[in-house]
Amino acid sequence: MAYSYEPHYFEDFEVGQTFESVGRTVTESDFVLHSMFTGDWTELHTNRHFAEEGHFDGRVAHGPMTFSLATGFVYRCGIVERTVYAFLGMNYMNIPNPVYMDDTIELDMEVTEKRELSSKDDAGLVTIDTTMTNQEDDVVFEGDMKFLIKRQE
Repeated sequence: MAYSYEPHYFEDFEVGQTFESVGRTVTESDFVLHSMFTGDWTELHTNRHFAEEGHFDGRVAHGPMTFSLATGFVYRCGIVERTVYAFLGMNYMNIPNPVYMDDTIELDMEVTEKRELSSKDDAGLVTIDTTMTNQEDDVVFEGDMKFLIKRQE
């Protein structure tokens, strides 16, 4: 499967179409930058000694950070580059397993819905089902992302 994609307009998306991201290793910097940006310095994410004695046996990524990494993969693929008007939300989101520092993650995507909108002449709704896995193939995030995608002019 290709890892670099051209921007897709609403007309280019097809239900059942799949995309796959490149891999990315989660680093200490990711943890720190997320904490700095959000102000969430919970010890489960920022205190190695505290986290090693806890439920996960080590520091794990913030849940919202895991979601942010998933959205970043969608954008990094290029399929919505300069064609997305808005991220409209999700019908569901699950984080069944933690992301640890030094995990390498990647995202699989499938278009599950493409819908015309009577309120928009210049865009349509595209829903992309996503599954993010780590190097062990453990699912660490899944959810459907709804985008308002520009029509070709």
